[in-house]
Amino acid sequence: MAQGRKVVAQNRRATHDYFIEERLEAGLALTGSEVKSLRTGKASLGESYAGESKGELYLFNAHISEYSPANRFSHEPRRPRKLLVHRRQMERLLGQVRRDGYTLVPLSIYFNERGLAKLELGLAKGKRKADRREDVKKRDWSRQRARLLRERG
Repeated sequence: MAQGRKVVAQNRRATHDYFIEERLEAGLALTGSEVKSLRTGKASLGESYAGESKGELYLFNAHISEYSPANRFSHEPRRPRKLLVHRRQMERLLGQVRRDGYTLVPLSIYFNERGLAKLELGLAKGKRKADRREDVKKRDWSRQRARLLRERG
């Protein structure tokens, strides 16, 4: 999923707070002013999450700033946005969320090579405090090891 994409917003806390078990791409049902605002890079996924509403998959609490040239035709910044995924895929994801205690975490919003706005969703399990501490220790050790190898030549 890395080739030909222009990342607009990332959820950096997601990998800190969750074990990302699976990543998938979903389309977003957006209005024109939302797309224009995304193209200027004015979006945030900080407190957003994905979930079910009325038998569909939605992105909640994602902030896409208003596009000022749109005036009265602009959009509401934190409105729920429908995610476009295949029915089978959606039912599989929601089944895992209900049964196994997984969470659907938005990881990034980007434009693909065709210029379409996409959302990278992660099927995730929450990390405990000890898991987070272990990750910090591993990261520190890898930095220290790289530094030692550089010094030795």
